[in-house]
Amino acid sequence: MSTKTAPFGTWESPITAESITKGSIRLADVIVDAATSAVYHIESRPSEAGRNVLVHTTSGRDIVGPGWNVRTGVQEYGGAAAAVHAGTAYFSHYKDGRVYAVGAGGGEPQAVTPESAVFRFADFEAHPMYHDLLVSVLEDHTDDTPAAVVTTLCIINTRTKSVHTLVAGADFYAAPRFSPDGSRIAWQQWFHPDMPWEGSEIHVADVHVGSGGSVSLTNATCIAGKRGVLSCGYPSWASTGTLLFTSDVSGYQNPWKYSNGTAAPLFSAPIPEDFAEPAWLLGWSPFAMVDPEGRYGIFSAIRDGRNVAYLVDTQTPGAPQLLDTPYVATQSMRCVSRAHAQAVFIGARADDKASIIQCKFVGSSGLAHARAEFSVLHATPTSVNFGPEIISPPRPISLKIPPSGAPLHVVYYAPRNPAYAGSSIKDEKPPCVVSVHGGPTGFTSQGLSWEKQYFTSRGWGWLDVNYGGSSGYGRAYIERLVGKWGIVDVGDCINAAQTLSSPAHALVDPTRIVIRGGSAGGFTVLAALSIAPDVTVFAAGTSSYGVSDLRKLAEFTHKFESRYLEKLVGGTPTEVPEVYKARSPVFHADKITSPLLVNTCALRSQLTLT
Repeated sequence: MSTKTAPFGTWESPITAESITKGSIRLADVIVDAATSAVYHIESRPSEAGRNVLVHTTSGRDIVGPGWNVRTGVQEYGGAAAAVHAGTAYFSHYKDGRVYAVGAGGGEPQAVTPESAVFRFADFEAHPMYHDLLVSVLEDHTDDTPAAVVTTLCIINTRTKSVHTLVAGADFYAAPRFSPDGSRIAWQQWFHPDMPWEGSEIHVADVHVGSGGSVSLTNATCIAGKRGVLSCGYPSWASTGTLLFTSDVSGYQNPWKYSNGTAAPLFSAPIPEDFAEPAWLLGWSPFAMVDPEGRYGIFSAIRDGRNVAYLVDTQTPGAPQLLDTPYVATQSMRCVSRAHAQAVFIGARADDKASIIQCKFVGSSGLAHARAEFSVLHATPTSVNFGPEIISPPRPISLKIPPSGAPLHVVYYAPRNPAYAGSSIKDEKPPCVVSVHGGPTGFTSQGLSWEKQYFTSRGWGWLDVNYGGSSGYGRAYIERLVGKWGIVDVGDCINAAQTLSSPAHALVDPTRIVIRGGSAGGFTVLAALSIAPDVTVFAAGTSSYGVSDLRKLAEFTHKFESRYLEKLVGGTPTEVPEVYKARSPVFHADKITSPLLVNTCALRSQLTLT
């Protein structure tokens, strides 16, 4: 054990900025060919100008060449840019917005949608019986002003290379999913001014395929959700007669099912955990079925700010079975093989980077008593290879907000470096970075981040603040920010910093706390330094592409978020102009007394929040 000491914040560390950024690759999605059980993934490559590439996971082989970018601009944030069915990959090419098909074994992609400068496609699924028919979300930007952009569900006929409307009328659509026999379809929809986690609906309808590939629907029915009141999402068919989805009827996103004309919760009593995250991106999936009958599924949930996994019996109400898993951050849960009880997902540990993880249930007494085994199917290439001894583990803490005692959720990372025993200054407390996530309806993962370890290995503390408005802690916690963006988030960051530096915790030095954040988090940074009741709490700040003028954000943001501010601020700029001005840091720059670094990003063509 080292006896070396030095002041906190001055420790030498092998973790460098170059080692973190060089060759870094981000896993964006996992895709499974339901017909062949082959696994694919989309990875974002900074070394290739940030393009997204579809990759055959086990072989590491690129499906598309250097000229292709597997990405979509639907809802600006995209997601669900590709699907693979029966050995054919379908994907959105970001440069021209068209959908292309290519054999999973390779070859030159061929366009399957007409040439158009105004259409964007995402969230594809092939009809299980008519493989040349894809259902898709379509955004029509003929008039590119947010209020005039039209979103529909459409059918892409890949044989005739034509597109026709399937469902229209709502402001947004997501997750169109055919039943296993293709006779029914389910989807999510919502209307302004709601975001999908505020008020959304699940619909089902009967599907009719006519001669020539025409598709029509009958008996369309809303089975769950309510505008402005209830949020439902992530529809997926467990079997031809049973649809699963999540709903926040209980105050938390819990699993539900729709069968025989009735919707009901899966559990006999609600569980105070969110089994789904806000749908900022299309295509997210928080659960996957793992048996041929559609009875058992692996479900992800959020507990204390980290993901846990359950095995859920969808046919017998009761408590789910908690699985023993080391993965604290998971996304894109997909079924690989129901016959072999296998699923796949992107998973990160607190001490290891995100990888593509395979889960297999094994045992001789049936799935109800099976054991979950996890293995790495694909590890992300990285130039960062440091031992676990230098990694500072996350410590979730629930604080109490005075005077109400309401909870405030934070995650603290203490200074850690095996080369140092501590500080050379008696009773010194470390400096601390307070990190503010974007969204603002989001939360900070506890998966390994080398950026955080860059600081903790140098003798800094790091504090992630999941302020009021963050997801993962139930609907009421999200709604703490309604009408109070720039107030609650700022106050929570200040309360967290002051509480953890107080004698009761004494974790950090109150005079050396800095704050940083990007986009919505960058706004909170600017607000904390300019409009907070006490702008001197933080010794310095960094705002990366942060919002400084709420009026300009309302003026220039895209359709998906174009009404988001009305709830966050409490009205439109016309209705409450004084509030927009009072909370826009650009009008209060004269009050900033702490050093401030403002970063902008040339790649961001417009103001967005997350």
